[in-house]
Amino acid sequence: MDNLTIIGSGPAGFTAGIYSARALLNPLLVAGTLPGGQLTQTSDIENYPGFPEPEGGFDLMMAFQKQSERFGTRILYDTVTSVKLSNEGPQEIQLAGGDKIQTLALIIATGASPVWLGIESEKRLMAKGVSACATCDGAFYRNLPVVVIGGGDTAMEEAIFLTRFASKVTVVHRRDQLRASKIMADRALHNPKISFEWDSVVEEITGQNEVEGVILRNLKNGVKKNIECKGYFAALGHKPNTEIFKGLLDMDEVGYISLKGQSSYTSIEGVFAAGDCADHVYRQAVTAAGMGCKAAIDAERWLESKHKT
Repeated sequence: MDNLTIIGSGPAGFTAGIYSARALLNPLLVAGTLPGGQLTQTSDIENYPGFPEPEGGFDLMMAFQKQSERFGTRILYDTVTSVKLSNEGPQEIQLAGGDKIQTLALIIATGASPVWLGIESEKRLMAKGVSACATCDGAFYRNLPVVVIGGGDTAMEEAIFLTRFASKVTVVHRRDQLRASKIMADRALHNPKISFEWDSVVEEITGQNEVEGVILRNLKNGVKKNIECKGYFAALGHKPNTEIFKGLLDMDEVGYISLKGQSSYTSIEGVFAAGDCADHVYRQAVTAAGMGCKAAIDAERWLESKHKT
C-alpha cells in the first residue's frame, strides 16, 4: 500500500512529487510513457521564474524530474487505464502494463490537451511556429504577422493579447460571425491590428522548417488564398485529460475537475487535483506548479489527520 500516488508528470505532478517526497511520504509518480506534459512540445520557455535565458521545454521538465527524484519520488513509466475511487480510500489504480496500485491518497495531475484542427502540417511544425498558447509564445513574434484559428472567447483573448507583439493578427473563422461573447467580439472587431477571414478553414500550414503562411479555403465559394504569417495559434479550446475520472469525481460541463474553495480537495476525500486538469483559466506552467505544491501539502495534512503517517 502506497501513502501517495501522483498521476501525471507535468509541472503540477513533479512539483507535487518534490513537496511530498520532502515530507517523507515516499510518493509514487505514474509518469506515462512520455513524461513531461505539454511543455515538452515547447521549444523555448521565457517566462518561468528563475531562468533568465530561454529554456527548452523538454530540458525544463527533465530538471523538474531530477529534482523530484533527488528527494525520493519514485517514477513509474506506465499509463493509467482505470481507477476505483472511494471516500477516504484506499484508491485503486489499474495500469496499462497490468499492475494494480493501491494508495491511501491520490493526486491527479493529468493536464489538458489543446484541440487541434488535425492537419499534418500542425504536427510537422509544432514548436516551429505552431502553438496553442499565446501567453506562452506570443513574445516570440514581435513585429511579425500571425494567424489565430477560432471564433470563441478563447480565440478573441488570444488575438487581442497577440496584438501587443505581432505586426498583424489575422483571425480565421469557419463562420460569418463570431461565437465569442459580445464584449470580447467587439474588442477584437474594433482592434486595428486584427483582421478577419470569414467562412474559411485552414487547408495547410506552409513552410519546411518554420511557419511561413497558411493556405485558406473559403467554404462558400471554394476559393483558396495564401496568408503570410510566422506564427499559427490554434485557439479552439482545451480538453482536460480526465476521461477516466468521469462519473467518479465532480467536474464541470467540459470535464475540468471541480475543487473545493481554494484547496486541491476534490469531491472524493483523499483524492486531490492540480494543474490544467482542474484549471481552465490560467493554464501556465508556474500556476500548475503552484497547484502541485498545494496538492502535496493538502495530501500530507490529510494523511496525517486520517492515517497518522
